[in-house]
Amino acid sequence: MEKTPGPLIRTSSHPCFNERAKDFFGRAHLPVAPGCNIQCRYCNRVYDCVNESRPGVTSKVFSPEEASEYLDRLLARMPWIAVAGIAGPGDAFHDPERTLTTLEMIRRTHPELNLCISTNGLNIAPYVGELSRLGVGYVTVTVNAVSPRIGALIYDYAMDGSNWIDGIDAAGLLLDRQMEAVRALKGSGMTVKVNTVVIPDVNDQHVTEIAKLVSALGADIMNIIGIIPVPGTSFEHIRPLTADFLKELRQSAGHYLPQMSHCVRCRSDAVGLLRCSSSGRSCGSGRDHDAPHGTGKVLAGF
Repeated sequence: MEKTPGPLIRTSSHPCFNERAKDFFGRAHLPVAPGCNIQCRYCNRVYDCVNESRPGVTSKVFSPEEASEYLDRLLARMPWIAVAGIAGPGDAFHDPERTLTTLEMIRRTHPELNLCISTNGLNIAPYVGELSRLGVGYVTVTVNAVSPRIGALIYDYAMDGSNWIDGIDAAGLLLDRQMEAVRALKGSGMTVKVNTVVIPDVNDQHVTEIAKLVSALGADIMNIIGIIPVPGTSFEHIRPLTADFLKELRQSAGHYLPQMSHCVRCRSDAVGLLRCSSSGRSCGSGRDHDAPHGTGKVLAGF
């Protein structure tokens, strides 16, 4: 197997971890992970939705083989894609074999690509060694609470193997596994981003504590995201965060961790640049607004 790019090379071309890369290097999210091992009270994974851009949405779930073939076609058309990632629509390690098989196929056919994973952290720790072997350079772990009491307000349940756990026990289990995951990932030399979904009157006064703890564990960067009220969820009627309050949270958390402020909250099948160079408009869906000068074409035939 060819050597994977070194950390500095990877960072310079990952548009989520390096804001300066977002107009020049693209990403391809491969939706191969349909199931999830926790239930967040803000999440409703609607798969077949072409008009909505938010995490957890995709128009199709691929098998690993389909994802590999799809990526081949994307790269032939968009050679500026530098990152292949798995970010749902469920969790990448609810069914780890699908994720690892996809990564193995990509690494074999495209050794030059950065590999990236997003996860809730519940079940990734046992696979850190395998991810390291495959040259995965980036992992995002979504940490919404570092207090089980607060976490119990955010999560309905967690699955520990075949056991379903709810309430404060589920939140405590998830927190323990997330902390273990961040330590293990950093111990293997991976770059770790922590995503935090901020829910007014639930964890909005807790964000700095999250930043402080994950920073102590070695996390590299934090992405604070305001909740998107989604119909059919417990928080569907909650008020969104204001831009000013989000800025204040980032300033406070920024005392402990560098902050990502250019996130476009991508779909699970997002492709191309984070932002269209020609218009400055975010490109979070699987549409080809993604040539260096922004063509605006739908990915026909994919």
